[in-house]
Amino acid sequence: MKIIAIGRNYAEHAKELNNPVPTTPVIFLKPDTAVLKDNKPFYLPDFSDDVHYELEVVLKICKEGKHIAEKFAANYYDEVGLGIDFTARDIQSKHKEKGLPWELAKAFDNSAPISIFQPKSDFEDLYNLNFELKVNGESRQVGHTKDLLFSFEKIISFVSQYITLKKGDLIFTGTPQGVGKINKGDKLEAWLEGKQLLNFDAK
Repeated sequence: MKIIAIGRNYAEHAKELNNPVPTTPVIFLKPDTAVLKDNKPFYLPDFSDDVHYELEVVLKICKEGKHIAEKFAANYYDEVGLGIDFTARDIQSKHKEKGLPWELAKAFDNSAPISIFQPKSDFEDLYNLNFELKVNGESRQVGHTKDLLFSFEKIISFVSQYITLKKGDLIFTGTPQGVGKINKGDKLEAWLEGKQLLNFDAK
């Protein structure tokens, strides 16, 4: 499986990092070794002094597809969960300044904690989902899927023009404003529609 992540998919997050609001989806990849499951602790890497959390709604692809028309894209994912795109912001900033790829800042081991997944049929409206991240009990990020710049279907269709999607692939759909640094000892908890899906410690 592979992780396809969408950058700058919430306008306010793009603005908080002084990035332009994109007109087409911004794509980057994480390898399968980035996945961290079962609320296991996240160990801060020694190569960064500025790791940031980015909470995201995650789609799980349920069948193979390429060149998928947007009107059919909903058929290609059947489950929804939450994930955190941990980002070594200091490394990312240095690479952006030089016009280099972000992968060292985004794709490192265990940089993608994921929750359990729920059938999308459990949700009445996928574009009215509320999700929240708390760090040490304090609300840090509150997101609403109605604010997505690019819909789930648009993302799937766009990505599939370039990269074949396969069953089990994960799509991180973008983070809302409020990203910030984590420190050793922090407790991270995240909710989707009032249900806690993530609860783990940074060490």
